This record gives sequence, C-alpha cells and structure tokens, in this order.
Amino acid sequence: MSNAISAPQPIEMPIGADDIRALIRPDHVHRRAYADPQIFAMEQERIFGRLWIYVAHESQLKQPGDFIRTRLSKYEVLVTRHNDGQIYVLHNRCPHRGARLCMVDGGTSRTFSCPYHAWVFRPDGSLSSVPHPKSYPANFSITDPQNHMQRIANVQSYRGFVFANLSDNPPPLLEHLGPMTDVIDNLVDRAPDGEVEIADSSFSLEYSGNWKLHLENAADIFHPTFVHSSSVIPARKAPANASILDQDQTREMLLANGFGFKEWEGIQLSGLDSGHTYMTSFYNQGVLANQNEDPVSAKYRALLAEKIGVERANSVLGMTRFNNIIYPNLIINAQYQQMRVTIPLSVDRTLVRIHCFRLKGAPDEMFHRAVRFLTTIGSPASMIFSDDVEMLERCQRGLATETGPWIDFSRGLDNDQTDADGSVSGAASEMPMRVQFKAWLKHMTAEAA
Repeated sequence: MSNAISAPQPIEMPIGADDIRALIRPDHVHRRAYADPQIFAMEQERIFGRLWIYVAHESQLKQPGDFIRTRLSKYEVLVTRHNDGQIYVLHNRCPHRGARLCMVDGGTSRTFSCPYHAWVFRPDGSLSSVPHPKSYPANFSITDPQNHMQRIANVQSYRGFVFANLSDNPPPLLEHLGPMTDVIDNLVDRAPDGEVEIADSSFSLEYSGNWKLHLENAADIFHPTFVHSSSVIPARKAPANASILDQDQTREMLLANGFGFKEWEGIQLSGLDSGHTYMTSFYNQGVLANQNEDPVSAKYRALLAEKIGVERANSVLGMTRFNNIIYPNLIINAQYQQMRVTIPLSVDRTLVRIHCFRLKGAPDEMFHRAVRFLTTIGSPASMIFSDDVEMLERCQRGLATETGPWIDFSRGLDNDQTDADGSVSGAASEMPMRVQFKAWLKHMTAEAA
C-alpha cells in the first residue's frame, strides 16, 4: 500500500443567486463564467435543462426506426421515430443495469438491444423482450414503465425542427422561439416544394473551450479582419472569375471577411431579451448575393415564384439575415441553407455539429453551393473555422488562469439603441454578448418552475 499523501481536494461551496449576479457587470464578465466547473454544472441544469433545446430535424427521422444520438443537458439521448409516426427523445441507457445502449450517431433500427443482457426496446422506448423471462420474479412485466427506456416528456417541433425540454412544466416552444420563427420560416419557405432536408453528410468538430465562446464568436463582426487575414490576403491576390469549379464562390467568401470601417459601422446587429441574436448579411458580391444576372439564381427565383408568386418570392429571398442564434444552442443561416448546433461537453470542451440543407424543388446547383459554403466555412480543414477555433482555445487557456479575472464587453455600450423587440446596434459593438449574458443571468438565477 502506498504511503503517499494525496493533495487536498478543493471544497466546492454552494453557489447562490448573489454569487452568480456578482459575475456579471454591465460591461464586464468574470472568468468563472467560462472556467468554473460548478458554473458549468449549473448551466446544464438551469439553461440546457430548462430551455427548449434543439435536438434533431424531422428529415433525419423520415421512417419508423430512424434515429440519431445527441445530448440534452448532461444526458446522452436518442431521438427516434416510432411506428406510430411520433418522435420520441429517450435516455440512451438500459433501465436494467444502466448500460449505454447505442454507440453510433444515427441510423435505422426496428429495436435497440442492450449489449449487456440483451433487453430489447422499441423506438418508443418500451421494452419488447428479455431473454429467459421465467428467471425474473412473478411480478416482473415488460409492460411496466419502470422497465422501459426513460422518455423526455416535453418534445415539440416547429416546421421540422425538433426541440426537447427537461422541465416539468415548460412554456410553449413558440414562446421560447419568439421572433426567431422568422428565420426558420424563411429557410423552409425558400424551398419551392415547401420542405427542406438535412444533407446526409455533415461536420463535427470538438474544441477545447467553453460553449459560450462559440456563440459569441458567431455574433462578433469585429474579429474577421484580423483573425482571417491569412485567407483574406490570398483571396485579394487571386484573379477574379478564375474558378470554373464554383463560379468564384470560395474567393468571394474569403474576401468578405476583409472588413473595414464601412462594414463595422454598416452591418446591423440585433439582440433580443431571450438571448437570441442576428445580423444583416455581409456577403454582397457574386453568386452569394443571389442576383438575377447569375443563371442559377435566376432559374431558382423563377421556380420559387412559380410556386408561391413573384411578390412572395421576392419577400422570402429579400431576408438576408446572417448567423441567427436561437439561444442557447442553434445557429441558422437560411439564405445559405446552413445550421450549426452547439453541444457543451464540459466546462472547457464543446462539440459543434455543422449541417447544410437541401431545398426540395430547387435546382441541384443551389444544393451544390450550400455544400461549398459548408466546406469553406465549417470543415475542420476550413481556413476560416480553424482560425476561429484557434482563437476560442486561446481565450479558454487565458480564462483558465487567475490573472485578470474580468473580461471586457464594453465596445459599443454608449451607442446601444432599444426598440420594441430588444436591443439593436451597429456592427462595431459587443451588444450581442451583453444580450446573451443578460439572458444567461436571468436563467442562472431563476428558481425552478
């Protein structure tokens, strides 16, 4: 037996509402909000455990038996479609001895079989069979709910986007989404056949940083000029219209990150009390601008107008909002058919899943452009996303130290304007971060419903 004396472990003290409030100032946030495991545990309970959290899209669950594996708060869950057509969210855990049931990210299966003792479950979580049933007590029943996979009671969809909530009595999903239904509507309405589906391929990227850093970065229009200069400079040197592969799409995307005063002061940022934020688009050139002189855009616009009318088509295509953040875990770019899902794993580990959609009834070229956008922005090999991840991880390393406990979110504070829906300001502002932390503080100090 070793005689070594282990180092004393820090004693975790209970964190109260006043302790949480002390972390937030009007223009500063304490590093503990990003680096304290106790704070992260509270976030899992009070934010990801009480708000409506995006878990799946119905196009991933087309047929009975289809499923995906994801996380809801601190739990791993399976989102399934049963023979009754209903979508269920189930804890990925066998009720017999607690074994993890499913190890793959998605697929199709008529049943889920526990690898430990072969209890078999249907896609609605009900127990279908057990081996050697006579060995169980007389009062054991496969119809007893305690022998079923545990269901999440609150599951709702909005136009194909599936959300779940762990609260006992949550508000309606539409109340949580609020005006952000506009961007979901806009994405679906862009499909001439009125339906979208997630592409079979997607990207998953894990970075060593807090989940909030990703949302903040998505709402930060000040950083691209500096962080992405390594891709902006070569794009400026590349000849225009030289690529027959993507009609200059990649070059235009890289060029768009070369912001100056005009862009900083000309792009509108909007933030709502709920923590949702969005901005106007900064992709204004080439095929990304969906201009009539582009043959693909013209063909697509004509198809959409044929289905929903010219006036309605112009209205749908006229919405060019970018990085629409549905707090706390979903980012949608409707005009480019893109979506990111933020999944916290620990206080300093975050998984980001990046998808693109196919607009049913639209020309195939529109889907090819969506895939190109996905790979240029969201691939692990992307020059843009890899730059962002480097910055997020540098921030986390700095926030993990005790030196300088406060971080500054004061830029634009004196110029914030407020309208009926929330705070609005120009792009040269950190207003979205202040809005997100205002919502964070509200949820973190709220009592359980």
